[in-house]
Amino acid sequence: MTVDLDSLIVTPAHSLLETLKVIDTSGLEVALLCDQAGKLIGVATDGDCRRAIIAGKALSTPIAEIANPRFSAVGPEINRSDAVQLMLERGFNCLPVIDAAGKLVDLHTLRNAMLGNRSASWAVIMAGGKGERLGELTTAIPKPMLPIGDRPILERIVQHLVAHGIRRIYLSVNYLGTMIQDHFGDGSRFTCAIEYLWEKEPLGTGGALALLPEAPTAPLVVMNGDLLTNINTSRMLAFHRAGSFAATVALREHVVKVPFGVAEVEGARVARLVEKPTLNYRINAGIYVLQPELLAEIPRGRMFPITELLDGCLKRKRTVGAYHMQETWNDIGLPEEYSALHRG
Repeated sequence: MTVDLDSLIVTPAHSLLETLKVIDTSGLEVALLCDQAGKLIGVATDGDCRRAIIAGKALSTPIAEIANPRFSAVGPEINRSDAVQLMLERGFNCLPVIDAAGKLVDLHTLRNAMLGNRSASWAVIMAGGKGERLGELTTAIPKPMLPIGDRPILERIVQHLVAHGIRRIYLSVNYLGTMIQDHFGDGSRFTCAIEYLWEKEPLGTGGALALLPEAPTAPLVVMNGDLLTNINTSRMLAFHRAGSFAATVALREHVVKVPFGVAEVEGARVARLVEKPTLNYRINAGIYVLQPELLAEIPRGRMFPITELLDGCLKRKRTVGAYHMQETWNDIGLPEEYSALHRG
């Protein structure tokens, strides 16, 4: 569900009554006051208008006298999940998006984020790993619970999925899993339902899926619990459905710059010399969408990487979609990588 910005915009010439009609028609309980150049100069909520009437303002009063000029807004670089978190923390129903010149370009609304795009898909987040490469950082805390800014990595993932309409989330846990369970509880604090898949021993990215208490009825989102990304999960699900794929893998471009001259050889002969070439690869981003029927092919009680499931699809000539993600993506594997992200 998208917001029709034009239907929410009022000008300084609009009266209180005209603004109330705009608010009533949109159903979003807000009108956006813009000047002739499209710059956002005020926000008028249903509450602002009601309080003005109670204070004795006439219905003919220009809305410019009533709208709040000290509104909160974000820039286009703020993704939807962070915008939802900000609205929840500050009790906002909406959050305007303005560009560097102050022009209105979009509007995040809590109603659309929480209700308007509810997905039938579930998500499983793999959060049971020890994160041994991070050394002492994960001695007393599971890797997915390491903080980035003011929130754990895993909390950012959960909020991101909720912002894309996913309301049923399973966390696959093992190492220090009670710490994760104590933090998230049943998920109600994050406006979703969270359940736990307890791995008695490590089962791998695919093996944990056999612990689901029931089969999903819609494509299942699976992702690693140590990723910092703003991938458009809704778009990936739409891509998966449109291609009728058995599974879809999110791929990320990875560029390797070779600092030496490279020789291409044919037998005993040098065929070509390439000076410091740049190699482009598509790497597995650790985010997948699976058709529900694939889960029946996962063995129970043993280590089973999800790549083994995907290889099986390819061997049986079942199509696997390649979703080329363009959004930000960081895999937190080494202490220096975590430190760089944690610093900002």
